[in-house]
Amino acid sequence: MGIITTIIFGLVVGVIAKFLMPGKNEPQGFILTAILGIVGSFAASYIGQAIGWYQEGQPAGWIASILGAIILLVIYGMVFKPRA
Repeated sequence: MGIITTIIFGLVVGVIAKFLMPGKNEPQGFILTAILGIVGSFAASYIGQAIGWYQEGQPAGWIASILGAIILLVIYGMVFKPRA
């Protein structure tokens, strides 16, 4: 149940992160934005568990998940630069 919750949570987080950080060099589709949100949520959960912020099996909170998704959006923007 934890993985399904993280996926649903990540979908919402991806949309919020995209809203907070709009730009021309960001993913334009809902699917890619949702995937980045899901990955950001998973990354925030596992990094938070490794640091000791969360217990084993406990998902990340809203703020950590949104920050994880925003970091992934920044990385995406640096890797996939627009063509002139």
